[in-house]
Amino acid sequence: MVTTSQRPPVGVITVTYSPGRHLRSFLDSLPAATTRGVHVVLADNGSTDGVPEEAASRSDNVEFLPTGGNLGYGTGMNVGARHLRPARDAGDIDPRYLLLSNPDVVFGEGAIDALIECMERHPDAAAVGPRIVEPDGTIYPSARTVPTLRNGIGHALFGQVWPRNPWTRAYQDDADMSSERAAGWLSGSCLLVRWDAFDAVGGFDERYFMYMEDVDLGDRFARAGYRNIFCPSAEITHAKGHVAGQHADTMLPAHHESAYRFQADRLPHWWQAPLRGLIRLGLRTRSALAVARTRHSRKDS
Repeated sequence: MVTTSQRPPVGVITVTYSPGRHLRSFLDSLPAATTRGVHVVLADNGSTDGVPEEAASRSDNVEFLPTGGNLGYGTGMNVGARHLRPARDAGDIDPRYLLLSNPDVVFGEGAIDALIECMERHPDAAAVGPRIVEPDGTIYPSARTVPTLRNGIGHALFGQVWPRNPWTRAYQDDADMSSERAAGWLSGSCLLVRWDAFDAVGGFDERYFMYMEDVDLGDRFARAGYRNIFCPSAEITHAKGHVAGQHADTMLPAHHESAYRFQADRLPHWWQAPLRGLIRLGLRTRSALAVARTRHSRKDS
């Protein structure tokens, strides 16, 4: 498929899991986001609402791709990327860039073209990410430093009760969401990645079921010599966490397990085992408390 501009369309992958009304808004926003055209793969992790199948049946440039089960976000993205590689190699989609996005994103006008222009300004970039506006109009701090043991623990302990604590400020890179700049990692809710860089690091680490896979990817990009660039000239809105809110009993423990995996991978030596044990104990305790609070709030509502 070739667009009227004779440029191959941009490959887009979104991982679906009963996305409901969000998927239609996502797909409807794509035509105005780029002049290059898109080819969309719905890497479906076991939807039961019939929405992804119905969306694919209505459009020639939208594919429904069952992944075989609820494999998690990063694995779903990798399945979609493997599916698109033959089209990339044949020149049927843009061989340079791949857009990875949640299905609860709505693209602003020209947003994908702005991400591509940003990538072209930074030839050493592996990923660029947009400015993310939440439903209430606030700007999400989507470009952050890679969490160290110190600021990760400080943010986990004090982020909710003392939002401007120094550890959270360091982790959120002091929330500069107005400047085009390098960041340690970018939110995986919407990323334009360079195909060659994505392949060079092996895509997402499939040990992560959900959460932290974007932090890990950004860190591995940097370790491989690439940069992650925040691009505020591209703007999206994001109905953040609609799936997590519906499945908190599963998602909260998954979040804490991913946080442990990220830190443990970076503390690999035998003599660091006691520290890994302390981190695991602390995160499991925090997870249990978070689940209990969620259940209590449900009873009160």
